[in-house]
Amino acid sequence: MNSNRLEAFSDGVLAIIITIMVLELKVPHGTEISDLVPLLPVFLSYVLSFIYVGIYWNNHHHMMHAVHKVNGGILWANLHLLFWLSLIPFVTGWIGENNFAELPMALYGGVLLMAAIAYFILQRSILAVQGKDSILNKALGKDIKGKASPIIYTVAIIGSFLNPWIAGVLYILVALMWLIPDKRIEIIFKEEA
Repeated sequence: MNSNRLEAFSDGVLAIIITIMVLELKVPHGTEISDLVPLLPVFLSYVLSFIYVGIYWNNHHHMMHAVHKVNGGILWANLHLLFWLSLIPFVTGWIGENNFAELPMALYGGVLLMAAIAYFILQRSILAVQGKDSILNKALGKDIKGKASPIIYTVAIIGSFLNPWIAGVLYILVALMWLIPDKRIEIIFKEEA
């Protein structure tokens, strides 16, 4: 089977995740700028999580363009990724409501770590079907960002118990690393054309 249904389903789930996150932003009861100050942690956690979901959507979209056929293993690997991404609204709300406290920040990193691992598993499942000569395999190359991210998440999780801001800075660092869309697949497509 082709990847159209998998991509459409994934797009729908990611859209719902973003919708759930934005619904957690509560409207202040006052009309003064000072009424927004208590909402700042919730808003900042939303912005970071929105960026992360956007990064996953963007990279998933690019990866699916390199996929010619899917099997049951790829479908399950994709669901595994979506499971971890679906927990982002929960941990986003928890860190925002608790002013970036240690345990919520560690759990936020845990969800990000598991999503990164799930994305890696999805890539490997696709490569197992597509083969070593596939566009995806050529595009991945050494995948330095993909290998560095789980390491940074692990350091951030540990660091969150020393100081939650260590974790926050590291989560932002990984997001910045991935914020520029991954052009490797597009470059390979251009070279092959």
